[in-house]
Amino acid sequence: MVPAPLGALRGGVPMSGTVNTSARRGGGSLLWHVGALALLAVVLYPVIWVIGGSLKPSDDIIGSLDLFPTDPIVENYRRLTDGIADIPITTFFVNSTFLAVGSVAGVLLSCSLAAYAFAKIRFPGRNLMFALMIGTLLLPYHVLLIPQYVLFQKLELINTYVPLLLGKYLATDAFFVFLMLQFMRNLPRELDEAARLDGCGHLRIYWSIVLPLCRPALITSAIFTFINAWNDFMGPLIYLNEPEKYTVSLGLKMFIDQDAVADYGGMIAMSLVALLPVLAFFLAFQRYLIDGMATSGLKG
Repeated sequence: MVPAPLGALRGGVPMSGTVNTSARRGGGSLLWHVGALALLAVVLYPVIWVIGGSLKPSDDIIGSLDLFPTDPIVENYRRLTDGIADIPITTFFVNSTFLAVGSVAGVLLSCSLAAYAFAKIRFPGRNLMFALMIGTLLLPYHVLLIPQYVLFQKLELINTYVPLLLGKYLATDAFFVFLMLQFMRNLPRELDEAARLDGCGHLRIYWSIVLPLCRPALITSAIFTFINAWNDFMGPLIYLNEPEKYTVSLGLKMFIDQDAVADYGGMIAMSLVALLPVLAFFLAFQRYLIDGMATSGLKG
């Protein structure tokens, strides 16, 4: 008798099906990796274009198909030290930092207080007020823009930072209130009961127990608030009139002059520099961002 090949049979089961399955899995894995690389290329293309554009003269940016210039220059970055319209570049960054940090402080304080009230305190009309608060998420920003502008104009607060910061300290960001509320609801009630037995009131429980345990939700809200405030263009455009009070987003607009040649090189260079604070802030707290988003809907 001629023995059957070892590769043909193993335990009485043909090996051809296993080979075909492995081939299909390998082909599917290859397609998945190719698709992921293609998606990554699409996502990173604008960033690569900005980096290449910042190293080109302004005349070569528009209409050029090359991502990177053959002769890179750093003149665009050097011109940033001269400022825009006799205003130092650092002025715009200081103004944006002031607004971003102030917005973060206001959101964390006001939204956490509102979330604690909804989560831990029983009062008449709580469910109705919570429903109305969630309903504000359906209102577009532009619907409230005109009445808010008229209100601040009558209060003579135009061309100040008050219209851009006041809402942050009044818990008007319903999304962050909802995020913190869901996190606080999952905290064990035994902690509150033990604190009350020790004589703690709501303020002490909020400050000493609830806030430390809600650190992932707080840092998640801080990251989103910082990014939104730093990139905000509509708010400063409406309420700020003096260039000395402009933020980075409005400072970028000053590179385009209708009466002269637009400095696209300087604008792109400043855009790239403006990404660094947001990127650094995100990288410093990304671990807490993932923890907050992952645990905000879990049961305690």
